[in-house]
Amino acid sequence: MDSGGQTIDFLLTDKRDAAAAKRFFRKALSSTGNPVPGAINVDKNRAYPAAVDALKDEGVLPRQVRLHQCKHLNNVVEQSHRNVKKRTWFSKGYGSFWTAWRTLQGIEAVDMIRKGRIRWVAKDDAVALAAFIAELFGLAA
Repeated sequence: MDSGGQTIDFLLTDKRDAAAAKRFFRKALSSTGNPVPGAINVDKNRAYPAAVDALKDEGVLPRQVRLHQCKHLNNVVEQSHRNVKKRTWFSKGYGSFWTAWRTLQGIEAVDMIRKGRIRWVAKDDAVALAAFIAELFGLAA
């Protein structure tokens, strides 16, 4: 979902159906850091138009919000998640949703650290990075 340059990257569910897409959009739109988007860019999954139409009918999304469905539109997002996809493929599936969620949370955090995308923590400050990881995962520092 794109809201004026901001991106919400992925949806993790058991199924990619309209109900799951609607929950995702509702959660994304309710977050204080995400303004209402002018356009939503998604892949060609059939669940998205139904979810967006339902949210427009409920008044959650304004009628003027456009839905762009293009198979290749999200390639930038997909490429940034190449590392995640590679690591999850090696696992050959997860035992539960929560195992998948925790694993993806860790991979995303490490990727953020590697790319230097943590506010107030320099990329090469090992002590600050260790403190960040300890706080993020509730570890003893």
